[in-house]
Amino acid sequence: MSSSLSDRRTAARFRSDRNLSARMLSVMVLLAAVYGGAIFLMIRFLGRAWPLGLAVVVAFATFQVLTSGKIAMRTMGARVVTAEEEPELHAVVDRLCALAGMKKPAIAVAESRVPNACAVGRSKGDSTLCVTRGLLDTLDPPELEGVIAHELSHVQHGDAAVMTVAAFVGVLAGLVARVGLRFIYIGGRARGLWHIIVAAIGLIALAAATWFVSLVLTRSLSRYREFAADRSAAQLTGNPSALASALTKVEAKVHGGGGIPQTDLRKAGALNAFYFAPVTSAKTTAHHLLSTHPTTQARLDRLVRMSTEMSKNR
Repeated sequence: MSSSLSDRRTAARFRSDRNLSARMLSVMVLLAAVYGGAIFLMIRFLGRAWPLGLAVVVAFATFQVLTSGKIAMRTMGARVVTAEEEPELHAVVDRLCALAGMKKPAIAVAESRVPNACAVGRSKGDSTLCVTRGLLDTLDPPELEGVIAHELSHVQHGDAAVMTVAAFVGVLAGLVARVGLRFIYIGGRARGLWHIIVAAIGLIALAAATWFVSLVLTRSLSRYREFAADRSAAQLTGNPSALASALTKVEAKVHGGGGIPQTDLRKAGALNAFYFAPVTSAKTTAHHLLSTHPTTQARLDRLVRMSTEMSKNR
């Protein structure tokens, strides 16, 4: 192994993103506080039926954390592939994992014409990197390497695990409302219709507020993590231009038509937050505040600056 490759491997292996780690910790603490408060208020609404309602919510949350990655893969229609089935893809992942000094995740391919990639899993040791057939057919080798490095950085920094769990946490708000309304009706019949109506309105408002706060927190983290992954991928490969080119190609094919069926696009939209590039894009400033990704132009601008800086330092 050459000394330059060894130096790059060491730099990549020990490089961390403290800002990303701090944001992930803050979001998870705030989400825990929001849902802790919501469950406390739900208990007040449910009265004597609260133990059963709480048990249902906790059981669902546990199931969701344990299965969220598999649910995401199933939604994409992806399956894990071996090195014999996809030798070139595995070779790219093997090379980048060796360079970064990280454990290789499971590799999956989704037979979708939408060019994209994502990483999911509830932990670094239980992560899956998925690419679509459309991505493999669209990008050249340096571009594909940049996208794979981007997704591996999500795994290495732990934000793939955080977002896999956090992105599904919002579903709990709807469950709280449904479970709560049922128990409010059962337990409130003796108190009268007025009590049921007031409690139901309060619970629905609580669920809506919990969902919105969760959405704002997770979307803010999601946008920052994309910038962080772009930066890490460019540093690992030493080729920010290839990553920028890949982003441009994917953006053009997804949002410029590219012969992609609308059914494929709608199906892909369900996992927008996980993708390398968003399937749906924000149209207004208000939408940007709740978008899963920064604007493509903002990401390209940063990659161009990185390319310029790397050229000066060579």
